[in-house]
Amino acid sequence: MERCILVVDDDAMNLKRTKIILQNHYDILLAESGLEALEVLRSNKIDMVLLDIAMPNMNGIETFKHMREEKYDIPVVFLTASGDENDVLDALSLGAVNYLIKPFKPQELIKRVAKGFEKK
Repeated sequence: MERCILVVDDDAMNLKRTKIILQNHYDILLAESGLEALEVLRSNKIDMVLLDIAMPNMNGIETFKHMREEKYDIPVVFLTASGDENDVLDALSLGAVNYLIKPFKPQELIKRVAKGFEKK
């Protein structure tokens, strides 16, 4: 069985693009919000989460904190369009395995995901 990656982003085009890039290598599930991501995590076996930082209602950092509170020990790669160094540092200090600045090249995404799996 292929590894399953949950992609969380409030932008439908980003979700679609990420799925297209990764679907030949992994099973992909999508969520459009932090709350939806937590629901998907509760009902599926997820091997990695690609998590957008800037989302309305519950941002990626808050979602990641909830994942930790609920004891999900899953590698997380943060996706950010801002490139804000503080966001990236916060994500890494919380235990993210990596981050990627959007827009990203397909090969870079595949490489970061593979490296993320190596770290766990």
